[in-house]
Amino acid sequence: QVQLVESGGGLVQAGGSLRLSCAASGRFFSNYGMGWFRQAPGKEREFVATIAWSGGTTRYADSVKGRFTISRDNAKNTVYLQMNSLKPEDTAVYYCAADWRTAVSLRSPYWGQGTQVTVSS
Repeated sequence: QVQLVESGGGLVQAGGSLRLSCAASGRFFSNYGMGWFRQAPGKEREFVATIAWSGGTTRYADSVKGRFTISRDNAKNTVYLQMNSLKPEDTAVYYCAADWRTAVSLRSPYWGQGTQVTVSS
């Protein structure tokens, strides 16, 4: 069992940067695949980035590749999403997800409450 709390969202101008954090409670954090998803108004939740529970392998949605970086600090039970060169179309509620020893997906069992990111043009 793990509980997730996101932070770091806010309002930023296009071209700016934000860093999201997701703090996990519970044990064995290093055994969880972690990831970020987002949901814009009127749209379905979509995959953004994931980092493996072992080895730190990362994967990104094409729409954010080269601009976003996911990382994790197992000593702090935290996963990060560094977002650079933000665009208005990145505006969404961003959710952190976790899954035991596997990659995250929309079917993952653990989710945070979300943090709002708004990018103004």
